[in-house]
Amino acid sequence: MGFFASDVVPLTQARANLSELADEVRAGAEKIITKNGESYVALIDAQRLDYYHRLERERIHLLLIDDARRGLDDVLAGRTQDADAAVAGLQTARSNKASAGSKAKNRRRG
Repeated sequence: MGFFASDVVPLTQARANLSELADEVRAGAEKIITKNGESYVALIDAQRLDYYHRLERERIHLLLIDDARRGLDDVLAGRTQDADAAVAGLQTARSNKASAGSKAKNRRRG
């Protein structure tokens, strides 16, 4: 959906004409309210907002399904690791990195 110049309304004008703007939005328009020349908020129909929220929830569900599919592909391909072993490996790597940093710092001092 494209916007027209009449869809961009300064906040002061929106305050003065809120009822008219609400009627236009209810009829299908969307308005961008500006403050100090910058986009500030959007005025949209409540049913359209509900629709946008449903679309976002569907998108999130599709992303979760895709993540699960990729996880199952990893399991089938043997690209898995025991959780305890993975955590232990991360802790060892972190410890080694901290130890190496400490040694380098001591060399610079000495």
